[in-house]
Amino acid sequence: MITCVVEYVIDPAKIEAFEEFGRRWMDLVDRHGGTHHGYFLPAEGASDKAFALFSFPSLAAYEEYRALFGREPEFIDADRIRDESGCVLRYERTFMRPLLPGSS
Repeated sequence: MITCVVEYVIDPAKIEAFEEFGRRWMDLVDRHGGTHHGYFLPAEGASDKAFALFSFPSLAAYEEYRALFGREPEFIDADRIRDESGCVLRYERTFMRPLLPGSS
């Protein structure tokens, strides 16, 4: 299993657009072979940081999902929310290997 952790710097004045962006991507990940663990939005402290975590069974499965970017209309529409609203200022992806309870 591979988990993608995305750290976002967002525009706090555009949090509603970011939430809509997140809802779309949670659905897309889940429908295209992954498991979305949610978006984590500012509550206290820095108001411009957000995170998303989602997993795929393998890096190859993630690459199949990534191949849909820029081609599938639903993916293009989801990115359009980000691009037109300016809710995301920048982001960084990191791939992690989870150690989960009960794993040996």
